[in-house]
Amino acid sequence: MNNNKIKILIADDHAIVREGLKQIVAEEKDMIVAGEAENAETIMRLLEKEKWSIVILDINMPGRNGLEILKDIKQLYPELPVLILSMFSEEQYGIRAIKAGASGYLKKVSAPDELVKAIRKIVNGGKYITETLADKLADTLGQIKNELPHEKLSDREFEIMCSIALGKSAEEISEELSISVNTFYTYRNRILEKMSMKSNVELTQYAIRTKLIEI
Repeated sequence: MNNNKIKILIADDHAIVREGLKQIVAEEKDMIVAGEAENAETIMRLLEKEKWSIVILDINMPGRNGLEILKDIKQLYPELPVLILSMFSEEQYGIRAIKAGASGYLKKVSAPDELVKAIRKIVNGGKYITETLADKLADTLGQIKNELPHEKLSDREFEIMCSIALGKSAEEISEELSISVNTFYTYRNRILEKMSMKSNVELTQYAIRTKLIEI
């Protein structure tokens, strides 16, 4: 019955966000949200069971973050397009998402106006990125030798660094990421070491200076 429709899988850990996205898509006669997932396990199970036109994936997922899940999806289903939807700025995650195989990056605040357009462009084989992000991607070409300190971090380390810079406590971050406080401190120490820094204050100053967080 829905063979000709754009079949969408929405992956976000907040039911209210999934509902909002469904309402945006509901007005389009050729699109259907045929599945929802709130964690990595559900996403992979649904991908295994059915064929999808596109996955809309939030960055901030419990357990494994969206970029880690994205890499799993692209490894197992390289042709399946993924649109990353995020509350975070393009400076924070846009470049990482595109380099990891995403077909587009869209901030949640832009979803009401741009989601349908983004889905159509991606399903038709295009990429959906803003001019700002395109410029940043161009700037990164040929700059590998001049790698910035935060580019040495893994996706999980980068996520934790941004959370620290936003002033979140160890307990808050541990709960958000479903990790123990001890594991958080292991990550934090590794981040400080990789970036040759000594404190959370240094991390925060760096994140503000490089516009990784919005203040």
